[in-house]
Amino acid sequence: MPLTLFLHPNVDLSQGGFTLHWSTVIGLAALGALWLLRARAHAPAQRPAPWQGVSFFAGLLAMFLSLNGPVHDISDYYLFTGHMVQHLVLTIVVPPLLLLGTPGWMLRPALRVPIVRRIAEAVTPAGAAFTIFNIILAGWHLPPLYNAAMYHHEVHIIQHLMFLVGAVIMWWPMLSPLPELPRLSYPGQMLYSFLMTLPMTIVSIFIVYADHVLYPAYASAPRLWGLSPLEDQRLGGLIMWIPGGLFFYLLTSVIFLRWTSSQRDDQAGAQVSA
Repeated sequence: MPLTLFLHPNVDLSQGGFTLHWSTVIGLAALGALWLLRARAHAPAQRPAPWQGVSFFAGLLAMFLSLNGPVHDISDYYLFTGHMVQHLVLTIVVPPLLLLGTPGWMLRPALRVPIVRRIAEAVTPAGAAFTIFNIILAGWHLPPLYNAAMYHHEVHIIQHLMFLVGAVIMWWPMLSPLPELPRLSYPGQMLYSFLMTLPMTIVSIFIVYADHVLYPAYASAPRLWGLSPLEDQRLGGLIMWIPGGLFFYLLTSVIFLRWTSSQRDDQAGAQVSA
């Protein structure tokens, strides 16, 4: 008996409309409500800056658009390429927006719980964060795990949750809002960001240069834009490889500019004080 996708296979993109998955809507609404309640519990002078609210809710919006509507439908019913776009949004767009939009004082009460603090101290150092995220990234792109996610809805949910949690941990050494769990120095952030390109490149090469379809769910899916299953797989691998890699190279450059700017500010401050 041939395998079939766990989701409804007859979503017709030509019909238009915007498909909603209410579990994601409810979860995102709960996160937004929690952020607002925490923000309004403080005096106005201590509340998050407006740009932090914009960042946090932009992260929620990016997550909503990646888990509903055309991106979701293409990734789950039609193309591996769509799934790679979805995964890039969930790992390199959503987490930094959420972290930038969350003041440290919102998270600090959680550290008062001993087991939470121990776990946070174990997973947020750069070496641990790098290892955790890249094991998740590589593991879920191995055919047995990836195919299980495509054929079993519960496994697919776990996959996305692990990508999100792993990506938040991965971004922590560069964007930590808590001095108790500090960021790397600027040189350390540059090295960390550069090294992030290497595992992604290895996984992408494995996908791009495969001589057969690794993920059979897409071999039996309706075709879009004239892409064969193998062409779709290679294009998806290239999307992970090139835009994903370029993003971290660009990030390395941005960190370098911030580092040089901070050094100039320090020098100017030293001259003034002298």
